[in-house]
Amino acid sequence: MRVLLVNTPWTSIDVPSLAIGILTNSVRQKLPDAEVEAVHANLDFVDWVVDRTEFGLSDYYYYSLFTYFAGCGDWVFSSALYDDPQWRVKEFTDRVRTQMTERELALNLELHRLAPEFVAELADRIVARKPDVVGFTSTFQQNAAALATARAVKQRAPGIRTVMGGANCDGEQGAAIHRNFSFVDYVVRGEGEAVFPRLLAAIGATLPAADPAEPADPAGAVPADALTGIEGLCWADADGRSVANPMSSKPLPPAEIVAPDYGGYFERLAASRARNWVEPRLVVEGARGCWWGEKHHCTFCGLNGSFMQFRSKHPGRFYDEIIELVERHQVLDMFVVDNILDMSYVTSLLPRLTESGYDLRLQYEIKSNMKGPQVQALADAGLVSVQPGIESLNSRVLKLMDKGVSGCLNIRMLRDAETSGITIAWNYLYGFPGETEADYLPVIEQMPALHHLCPADGSTRIAIERFSPFFVRPELGFTDLRPAAQYRLIYDLPESELMDLAYLFDVAPQGIDGATADRLGRAVTEWQHEYARSRLTHHDLGDEIVLVSRRKHFDWHLLRLTDPVEVAVFRQLDQPHSIATLSRRLSVDEPFLTALLRRWRDLGLVYEDAGQFIQIAPQAMNQDLLRIDHLHLEREAAETGAAAGAGEPAVLSAV
Repeated sequence: MRVLLVNTPWTSIDVPSLAIGILTNSVRQKLPDAEVEAVHANLDFVDWVVDRTEFGLSDYYYYSLFTYFAGCGDWVFSSALYDDPQWRVKEFTDRVRTQMTERELALNLELHRLAPEFVAELADRIVARKPDVVGFTSTFQQNAAALATARAVKQRAPGIRTVMGGANCDGEQGAAIHRNFSFVDYVVRGEGEAVFPRLLAAIGATLPAADPAEPADPAGAVPADALTGIEGLCWADADGRSVANPMSSKPLPPAEIVAPDYGGYFERLAASRARNWVEPRLVVEGARGCWWGEKHHCTFCGLNGSFMQFRSKHPGRFYDEIIELVERHQVLDMFVVDNILDMSYVTSLLPRLTESGYDLRLQYEIKSNMKGPQVQALADAGLVSVQPGIESLNSRVLKLMDKGVSGCLNIRMLRDAETSGITIAWNYLYGFPGETEADYLPVIEQMPALHHLCPADGSTRIAIERFSPFFVRPELGFTDLRPAAQYRLIYDLPESELMDLAYLFDVAPQGIDGATADRLGRAVTEWQHEYARSRLTHHDLGDEIVLVSRRKHFDWHLLRLTDPVEVAVFRQLDQPHSIATLSRRLSVDEPFLTALLRRWRDLGLVYEDAGQFIQIAPQAMNQDLLRIDHLHLEREAAETGAAAGAGEPAVLSAV
């Protein structure tokens, strides 16, 4: 049996497809006689399109990363799906004209016009390899390109079986794809490494044994009894009616999660023009599901789809997989796709990675309540970027999200990551039922003090995602959901089918109004602009704490805390505390602490939320220490005779 696995645009070009890597290995393990080959059509598209347009790396990122909620990437290939270069051009133009630059709109229209030609050439190359089965992975904005290619393959060679799977095929989405696009013979819903080999075995039993180069029997010849027991599979019965087998209720055990094979990707990248655009990264997977989501599903989150149950690979096995990939491909940068870090890895996997001798650079998703030593352990193991799901700096809104953290804990994560040299990826989300302007104005007021910490990538009104509590539980505040407008521009389907096909949904906005949202957006934008030139650090010298600041909205540069009580308060505020708690811990009167923390807030030393305070100065490192030492010695050498007032911190402007 000859199997082609196709990775269409707009998946990222700087990483191999984890899905195709896993399926390649899974098929080889379970069907050793099968011939499996990957088609990296995303790289094919790069090479094809640069010969025809003024297309560059930033353009590919525009579609693969930045236009998901607008649907531009899928719309580009809708013209190929419906074999019409003018497919809904006017409707698309009318919708996005005010949201795009002239170049962006022109490029969208040009790619939309050219897409049928690329898909036709891709389908010709696929059919020329005489496969028995062609499988398409579909996640994010791959759906239209995958469907269009499957259609073109079926037109050229009806005997080739076409299969789709991936996140866009989970649950009702997969059933809707199979119902509405008859050129897709099978849809795999759920975890494919178990289902796909079983499907191939059933198909293989119908293939002629004499000459594997001969075309396969017409699709549909697989006996129904061979298909009915494959959990989650969508297939057509003898009358052409779509059948959706019930999905498995048990997620795949971690021992059965197959390691990926990425050999084909690196060879194809080396021959592509994209090799001059990107430095390739590895994609690794240690766990599936979300241990927090099992207990408290974040209200806006649609990740994990049908399987929230958390399971992780044995740390020793995961370590071996990582090192094997590193040594095979000589690549040290890697993206860990786990939705959340298995906390046991902090004391098992991470120390081994630290001691591996490889200068690894990893990206990981974590929970934002990790403490400083844990964050440092991440950095020591080679983590350079984490996505901790911060989402907000207000405890009340975080409670509406069911995040299980406070605003001050999120600030602690930003501060400790800055100390450890880890970049934070996060967005400030708003639009939650029950939130008010009062949940945002105090945060906006304090943002100038945070300019030295990693800023949000942007501020965004939440989208309603399939599988999220907001989608499945209207009592949480969102009713009258409609498929997002982009789907009407991409697909020629009735509203009822779009409801099952869509992952994103439009709904009447909730929460803060546009004016407050704009104010939040401006504050986040200023934070982004000021981050590179802003600094706030502290150095604990034992009997005093020295702070150095360089922030636009604060005119002091060097500050020394010498009073023993103030030093003790600052140290306590390494963790969030209320004034009452500080008073009990330090035996200090509350009025004194209230006045002190008010002054420190004015100086931009602390963040306040929900009655708690936390100091926001990362520990001084490298050049910051040299700067502190220089200023400290300079002050000692000066014979000014000036002394700080009782209980007041000493302030010296830096030169």
